[in-house]
Amino acid sequence: MSSDIILDELRLTTRAEHERLEQVLRLGAAMTLQRYGAILCGFDAFLRVWEPRIHAALPERLQPWFRARRRGGLASADVQWLRDVGHVAPVAMNAGLAAALPLDDLAEAMGSLYVIESLAPDGRAVALRLKQTLDVGQGHGASYLHGFGGETAAMWDNFRVLGALEIGDSPNNARRACRSAQRTFAALIDLFAPLAPPAPAAGRSEPSQRIAPALLAAFGADAQTSRPAPLADIHIDLPAEDEAEEDPALVELPMDDDSDEGEATQRMPL
Repeated sequence: MSSDIILDELRLTTRAEHERLEQVLRLGAAMTLQRYGAILCGFDAFLRVWEPRIHAALPERLQPWFRARRRGGLASADVQWLRDVGHVAPVAMNAGLAAALPLDDLAEAMGSLYVIESLAPDGRAVALRLKQTLDVGQGHGASYLHGFGGETAAMWDNFRVLGALEIGDSPNNARRACRSAQRTFAALIDLFAPLAPPAPAAGRSEPSQRIAPALLAAFGADAQTSRPAPLADIHIDLPAEDEAEEDPALVELPMDDDSDEGEATQRMPL
């Protein structure tokens, strides 16, 4: 299976989880040094558990290759720098799910590796922004995000090629790698859940007015906006019987008549 095919498979399968992790971390948004420190503590806690497990899951021939890619020590150094220089106290983060990830074969190990490797190129772009906003950089608080520096793109390409070769052409291996990647993203999302933005409050909706079916039929489906304005209140005062005028006004009304001699009328009180 070519590197492009397996990479597309992994990317499409984990798209939702990757987007959710980005929403939780919000690395592109402005942040305080304290929030940045909490994010670093999360990666430090995760990598302390995950990296030894990946190393043990890989065959011996790949362990030197992986040792050159380990960045957990960089995250630990950043946390130490923030505590000593930035006076940012470390935040305890629970990376329990990292210890429970199934890594029983090479396909699962490569699928999990894909997650951490795919975050490296994005991390370097974030490091450049944080240098401007928080004055952190390689060797002083942002070594983990800086990653492999100018070699980041080459390291990513190397993983794509080797990962495709190790996963191989087996559809079953591809599925196992994709499921492992999804589980690894889920573990990171769970780890950083305390940093997620609060859910928006549900807006209050005004109660809808009920419209009679006859009006709906008359004015159409948009009766709420198209119905006519209500008529103004009209009051007609009628005199009581005992208050009737003694000499009421009379009016002549025409009567139906077949005669041609003239129009017959009848006098009626108004």
